[in-house]
Amino acid sequence: MPKKKQPEENRPKVNNPNVMGLHAAVVEQPITDTLETNYMPYAMSVIVSRAIPEIDGFKPSHRKLLYTMYLMGLLTKPRTKSANIVGQTMKLNPHGDAAIYDTMVRLSRGYGALLTPFVDSKGNFGKTYSRDMSCAAPRYTEAKLTPICQELFRDIDSDTVDFVDNYDNSMKEPALLPTTFPNILVSANSGIAVGMASQFCGFNLKEVCDTTVAYLKNPNCDLTETLLAPDFPTGGELICDPNAIRDIYETGRGSVRVRAKYRYVKEENLIEVYEIPYSTTVEAILDKVAELIKAGKAKEIADMRDETDLSGLKLAIDLKRGTDPDKLMAKLYKQTPLEDAFSCNFNVLIAGSPQVLGVRQILEEWTAWRTESVRRRLYFVLSKKKDKLHLLKGLKRILLDIDKAIRIIRETEEEAEVIPNLMIGFGIDQIQAEYVAEIKLRNINKEYILKRTRETDALRDEIDDLEETLNSPQRVKKIIVDELNEAAKKYGEPRRTSIVYSHEIEVYTEEEPAEEYPVSIFLSREGYFKKITPASLRMNSEQKYKEGDGLRQSFETTSNAEIMFFTDKCQVYKTRLGEFDDAKASVLGDYLPVKLGMDAGEAVVYAVLPGDYSGGLLFFFENGKAARVDIAAYKTTSNRRKLTGAYSDKSPLACIRRLDGDGELAVYSTEPRCLIFHTALLAPKATRTTQGVAVMNLKPKYRLDTVKPLEETSIVNQSRYRVRAVPAAGALLRQEDSEEQQLGLLD
Repeated sequence: MPKKKQPEENRPKVNNPNVMGLHAAVVEQPITDTLETNYMPYAMSVIVSRAIPEIDGFKPSHRKLLYTMYLMGLLTKPRTKSANIVGQTMKLNPHGDAAIYDTMVRLSRGYGALLTPFVDSKGNFGKTYSRDMSCAAPRYTEAKLTPICQELFRDIDSDTVDFVDNYDNSMKEPALLPTTFPNILVSANSGIAVGMASQFCGFNLKEVCDTTVAYLKNPNCDLTETLLAPDFPTGGELICDPNAIRDIYETGRGSVRVRAKYRYVKEENLIEVYEIPYSTTVEAILDKVAELIKAGKAKEIADMRDETDLSGLKLAIDLKRGTDPDKLMAKLYKQTPLEDAFSCNFNVLIAGSPQVLGVRQILEEWTAWRTESVRRRLYFVLSKKKDKLHLLKGLKRILLDIDKAIRIIRETEEEAEVIPNLMIGFGIDQIQAEYVAEIKLRNINKEYILKRTRETDALRDEIDDLEETLNSPQRVKKIIVDELNEAAKKYGEPRRTSIVYSHEIEVYTEEEPAEEYPVSIFLSREGYFKKITPASLRMNSEQKYKEGDGLRQSFETTSNAEIMFFTDKCQVYKTRLGEFDDAKASVLGDYLPVKLGMDAGEAVVYAVLPGDYSGGLLFFFENGKAARVDIAAYKTTSNRRKLTGAYSDKSPLACIRRLDGDGELAVYSTEPRCLIFHTALLAPKATRTTQGVAVMNLKPKYRLDTVKPLEETSIVNQSRYRVRAVPAAGALLRQEDSEEQQLGLLD
């Protein structure tokens, strides 16, 4: 029962001021204010400080890791443990060791996610094309910077970029890295922020450098002449659509299609896939192909497996006999991730603001930023040289009368007065005087004086040249061009992703499933098979056979029904009637050993329409045994055409009978004897190769000959041969019960 509400005057009084204050602190606030004060700072932090790359091509996590490795001297020193690098990086990146190590893995050469990796790795770093191949723990792997990182940190100590405080103000870190090439276009990058995302495909380093040089010379140049198409570290073939490429270059958005590369190994009748699209994985491809096989949509494939090893990626596809590998691959390109699309979204941070830019706009922003970096470097060098020239001018004045300088120093009583006295005696400033005062006695000689004098003249020339460069945009541009050409020459590599055009490739068009219609099928004793429509049979029902051949079996079914052919080599071949062309009664038909690719000397002994795989099969052997096997034992999940071990090979096969329901069978031996038994006496066996149980006891020189349903025999005295249990010897066949006697009476 709920408690009754107490009157106001009877409620307990709350005297705790903390509780009263808590109630007083609860105030209403509009949801828009909550979003603005609580959610917006988080969203802006993700956009600006995590997910979107900046004009140098790096996210903050990449930049912090690479700069830490640069400070550790890993540009020239040997590799060190990854755990050591991760620990040092936490001075700049407080997001945890796992996130830092994942960043290092993605930048590594071993992982293979970048065309130009920045981390020279040793150990297992996983693979970008594998979903399940994970990297080793950081305590096992080692790393250092790759040589191309010299282009990332060139002149970083020459005031080329701004430095900012780290998260606890204990050290400085660069806001950007002064890359000498447009890394934003070279390195593939992806990120999901709040309300926006970024997806950069990689381009070939040499093509990017050549395109940037062409842009610097002519901002209206045709980018597609030098920047052919995206390039991916996993290779493959890019299906080039010039209009789609131009859209990406102009708008920064679009998609390209990439397909796997393969080769056909004729000797082994298999396809080897050795390069796959960048946007998929080996496991995704295997899973999709397995689905197609189970659904019966890839009947040409016998097996598919991953044979990737130290030599690289390799997927092996075993083909069935007679399969056209090019047509199969065209089909797999259409239905599996062996051909996949890569979507581009060139969202980049420009001065802290996310913008989706086309390639030309990115080059414009990068060249403007790079020009400023080069000018800052020139100002820094100029300032240093001016400072040095200023010192040398003071030294020159002193060296004109070195005896006076020595006398001033010797006659000065207090050390603190040395600098002021030199300043007064020679008319120089404090910085020059301190520089002179620090000169060693051994340097007060004629050779030193002449060297410094000549250096003064050289410095004046260098300063004039630097000032002239700073005042000439063309000379600054030439410096950028020279650095781009140097980077392209030193680190450029051939394209990994080849380019093909849509008119050069074969497009798979899915065939509509054939319409089902009734047919009659005929199997001859020598293995000739015909599928005939009712209309054709009505026109001519007389079957043609080779001399000495005749009908073994005939059925009425539908045009695409599944059929199994048992052979005398204990094998069964499974196929569909749709693989046979409609024939006429006047032709011999398809020769099954050739059509099904049977082994040499192998012959068909029985055909079965499995339907829904209900019912069973009875195998009778010459030694008098019989085996009852469910047809479901021949059902397979994959689309295998050939099954070995279809029945026991311990004794020659006498005959096979389909069993849809229990009934009586008549078994004949060569003596001749006969017995009639009920099939319920035979229990079904779980294995196809079971030897069965004895049904007929035979004398040594005789064998089991044939088996027929009782209703198809001409036996008059059925009770004479009927038995209640097996095995049994049966009874000698009387003349009136034999087939020969019945034929004689009919004649």
